Amino acid sequence: MLQGLKDFREDKDISQKKMAEILNVAQTTYSDYELGKINIPLNTLKKLALFFDTSIDYLLELTDVSKPYPRKK
Repeated sequence: MLQGLKDFREDKDISQKKMAEILNVAQTTYSDYELGKINIPLNTLKKLALFFDTSIDYLLELTDVSKPYPRKK
């Protein structure tokens, strides 16, 4: 799950420590997300999708379309 999470982060030139701060989790927790050692809570997946301007489906590799769905107004 989330094979590309590290790529997303590196594309934005953000450290694991900074990404963990953005998500309000420990750096070791974020590292475990990237390594697939622990499941990512839904609210954190939502934060990641919004931050990377993509959909949760794309993060979970359920679609090849990286464009996010239209947002609610």
